[in-house]
This record gives sequence, C-alpha cells and structure tokens, in this order.
Amino acid sequence: MKIDFLVNSLVPGGAERVLVLLANFFKKQGHDVTIITFNEPEIWKPDPEITRARLHDGKIKNHMVRSLVNLTKYYSKKKNRPDVLISFMIQTNLIGILVSKLYRIKVIASEHNNHLKETDRIGRMTRKYFYRLANKLTVLTHFDKIHYDKLGVDTYVMPNPCTFDIYEEEVRKREKIILAVGALNRYHHKGFDNLIKLIAPILKKHKDWKLKLVGGGTKGTNFLKALVDEHNIQDKVIFTGFSTEVSDIMKKSDIYIMTSRWEGLPMVLIEAMSQGLVCISYDCKTGPSEIIENETNGILVEDQNIEEMSLKLEELINNPDKRNKLAKAATESLDRYDISSIYDRYMKIINSF
Repeated sequence: MKIDFLVNSLVPGGAERVLVLLANFFKKQGHDVTIITFNEPEIWKPDPEITRARLHDGKIKNHMVRSLVNLTKYYSKKKNRPDVLISFMIQTNLIGILVSKLYRIKVIASEHNNHLKETDRIGRMTRKYFYRLANKLTVLTHFDKIHYDKLGVDTYVMPNPCTFDIYEEEVRKREKIILAVGALNRYHHKGFDNLIKLIAPILKKHKDWKLKLVGGGTKGTNFLKALVDEHNIQDKVIFTGFSTEVSDIMKKSDIYIMTSRWEGLPMVLIEAMSQGLVCISYDCKTGPSEIIENETNGILVEDQNIEEMSLKLEELINNPDKRNKLAKAATESLDRYDISSIYDRYMKIINSF
C-alpha cells in the first residue's frame, strides 16, 4: 500500500518525531512510504529507504498558500498519489484535507494538541468546519474525541507510541536526579517556572538530590537560570541543553516530574515510564490521567496545586520502596503504547475505508 505522511517540517518536536517513527514502522511492514514536507529543517532523520518529497520551493510569500499550491501540483501527477495520506498538525491537516478532496485521496488528519489549546483563526476554522471533511480524524485522548464527535467529525483515539524500548533492570540503581524534559522556551506551557519555585526548598532540604532540565532554547534557559539564581539553588539544578541521548539520561534518573499547564498526550511521560522512572505529574488537561493511574503506576496531583505537588514529591524522595513499586508498575502498563499496537490501530482505520 502506498502511504504518504505530511507535515510542515521535521523540526525537533514530539509530533514530528512520532511521524518519523510511524513512517519507519510502516516501511518495515512493506508499505511504499513517502514523507512530504513544506519547509526545512530536518532534525528527525527517517529511514533512508523512505521516499522524501521536499515541497519547499516557490515564490509565493504566504506560507500556507505556497504549501497548498505545491501539494496540488505534486498530486496532479497521478503516479505521486497515495492510497492514504496521513497528515500531522492543524494547518498541514487543512492543506492535506483540501488537496485530498480534490484528487479523491483517502486522508487521515492527526490532531496533536488538545482542543482547548489556543490557535489562530485558520486553526479554529479547521477544527470547527474542515476536520469533518477528513475520512478520519485521530486525536490523542477521549476528552478530545467527545468534543469532535459533537461537531460531526469521524474521530478515533490514537495515542502516541512509545519511542523507546522498555528498559528492564534487575537491580534499581539510580542517581538522585529529578528529571524534566521539554523545550525551555516553552517554560510557561511546561510549567518550568513554577517547577523552580516549588522545588527550591525541597532541594535545599534534601541536599543529595538535584533537578536536571533537558531541553534547548536560549531565551527560556536564561529566564530559568535567573529563577535558579533568585532561589539560590545554582548547585542543585543542571541544564543539559537539547539532547539526543534522552533515553540514557532517563535510565540514570530516579523521578520524572511533569508540571505542564496543558498537554495533548505527553509522549515524554510515556518515555519516562518506559525507562523505569517514577512519574509524578499535574493532572492537567489533557493526557496525564490517560497514562497514569494514581498511586498505581505513578502519582497524579491536582492541576497546578503547588503545595500538593511539593508534598507528594517529597514523599517519593523519602520512600525508596514506593519508588521501586511505582516504577515497576509503570513499565508493565505500557503495552497499549507499543508501536506495533499503534500500527494495528492505523491499519484498522485504513482497512475500514
């Protein structure tokens, strides 16, 4: 089967990484796979056997119009048309839907943010009016499915796959590191500003523990370092910058903390659980509650309740037996995020067309 994946670019984002992971897996299953992009850069590198269509050229200044024209021209050649187009992200979804309808291509649009997340006018129109024109819309959570079902969109819940193999360790031997991962320029979204404030007194009390922040972004790094200086915990916080070795960092750390103000379905939380970290997260909209069963395979804290987060985090620090129990349960709870399971779900959709 010929399957195209469409995204604006292969920047270092979670949705883009998922797309490459899926494209690689589809290719391994024997499908004819093409990844189409409208812009550079290409940080995530797909399997070299995957066809790349870089529709980056053109003199039209408006990015969306240029992308729409380029994809229309590309699919005007019948040999380029796939059996199924799988598009990622709001504006790219709109382009994929419009062009697919023109050429009668089956299209699956993939929404990777929860529907409460603010977007521009085109994004709002896409969500409200154009998603119903797709053959299927995939969303990350049941919370979003309920919303789009009410708008008459044929919606299917499709979790992100775990990008790491499950890490199995006979004896738990970890550094006393509390880990957080994410683009630091998005510190408000990720709640890293509140994280520094709540964790400062904990790190001063538990002198053998440190916070490690993994993620790039000069503006965010400078802002957060200023907060670290303000709370006088310079020797307690490690800034690694952007890293391609997140799996190795996770294997050495003990606790993963998520303080986001909102999420879609946080892939990094699934990854952290797969690498044996004990995960503690705000129960923000949306995602964490679909991954973590409170006090069974992790800890959920009332959304943005800093006092409760501090208490629960310190409880984990003081209780290694609890950390061991939760970490073991976490790795055992991830079958539904296995890439083969996600592939089967996609094929169920495709075979229903």
